[in-house]
Amino acid sequence: MTTILVTVVVLYAFLCIGVWARQDKLVWFPGPPPSSTPAEVGLAYDELRLATRDGVTIHGWFVPAREPKGAILVSHGNAGSVENRVDKARAFVELGWSVLLYDYRGYGASTGTPSEEGTYLDAETAYDELIRRGFDASRIVSFGESLGGAIAIELAVRRAVRAVIVEDTFTSLVDMAAEVYPWLPVRWLARIRYASIDKIASVRVPTLVIHSPEDDLVPFAQGRRLFEAAGGPKELLATSGGHNGGGFLLRAEWRAAVGAFLDRHAPTGAATNAPERK
Repeated sequence: MTTILVTVVVLYAFLCIGVWARQDKLVWFPGPPPSSTPAEVGLAYDELRLATRDGVTIHGWFVPAREPKGAILVSHGNAGSVENRVDKARAFVELGWSVLLYDYRGYGASTGTPSEEGTYLDAETAYDELIRRGFDASRIVSFGESLGGAIAIELAVRRAVRAVIVEDTFTSLVDMAAEVYPWLPVRWLARIRYASIDKIASVRVPTLVIHSPEDDLVPFAQGRRLFEAAGGPKELLATSGGHNGGGFLLRAEWRAAVGAFLDRHAPTGAATNAPERK
């Protein structure tokens, strides 16, 4: 009996060590380089290759609106690439906002290897591109879905933005890991944290939290906690469906609600930028 107990303890210890050492494989699931472009759904776009300050090149697409109210910087989830977010870009363009889609390091056609700090640097690099194109901070909205919501919140901590929108986003990666692996001491093991719940109180700009009560991955309770902790004017939009079920894009009234939020917090006056064409 003692031998069995010792064996179980040793195996559990090795499992914990493996999770600690290889947790990046449990967090990031990069997609391949895009095989299609926004042009295939009728959107004009500029191809982007942007150098981060630590020497990585990230790939993205800038999708201009005709007379933009501002620009939406889209930080996507932990799987796939920009290719899977073109529908969101089209929705925002239809609402009158230009969009910058970008892939994190190691995703799509971007170079490098994902890391928590690396994804934050990637978002800052994409933000700087919008500034370069003539969108000042008062015209930039930070949007993030799922894991990208943590990056969108961090960007709003590091840089000035007009507003923040997060969709189906967790309070922290540690809280998510505790949900998925309740039998592991994840709060001790986690090196990758994405601790949005510790940051969002310092985000004083208008914040829209979109979350489905039926989300089968990130509990709705986590979205509500983020909403309650947000430090600025805030709104909560409850949608429906599973985590990968389409979110606010599924219904016209949800798109309209997002558009109304953006319009309430859009800067007044015409856009100052003239989007570059290549």
